[in-house]
Amino acid sequence: MKHMKSLIAAAVLATASLGSTAAFAADISNNPQALAVLDNTANFGSSFLLNNQNNTFADKFRFSVTTVDHDFDAIVSSITRNALTGLDITGLNLFSNTGSLITAGTRESTGAVDIWSLRADNLDVGSYYLQVSGKMVSGTGGSFGGTVMLAPVPEPETYGMMLAGLGVLGFLARRRKAAKQA
Repeated sequence: MKHMKSLIAAAVLATASLGSTAAFAADISNNPQALAVLDNTANFGSSFLLNNQNNTFADKFRFSVTTVDHDFDAIVSSITRNALTGLDITGLNLFSNTGSLITAGTRESTGAVDIWSLRADNLDVGSYYLQVSGKMVSGTGGSFGGTVMLAPVPEPETYGMMLAGLGVLGFLARRRKAAKQA
């Protein structure tokens, strides 16, 4: 009888521990995707299926800066009928290829419409990834989409040449004016 009580207690404990693992959120992240950057801009996004309530995601979008330094801007959003359906975006971050955080995004709006933006100045030549994190708030499906913009940063020599060109134009305009008055 004593052994039977121990077996029953062990069975109850095993059943309870199996049920408790179901309470943890699953990671439903999609595989990392390469951003198809065309003319210094790219679109990105992910979709999630039904029945993923309380599950989390951290989707990564990879890109490279291959020539001069670039400024980087990104925006991501999701939209649903109300704040109780779909997904909630909880973060937008830019990382180096080694996983070092470069900058975190800013939440612009939350609820039925989630909007996050991110800015980074003077990204060096190299590889990076943008990470969108979030949680499914209901059993309905959900998706998010965004856009990135890379803008080359002019080198100091470019500013020097531009100022020299403006100086030449000013000199020529002054000579022309003086020649008309003579």
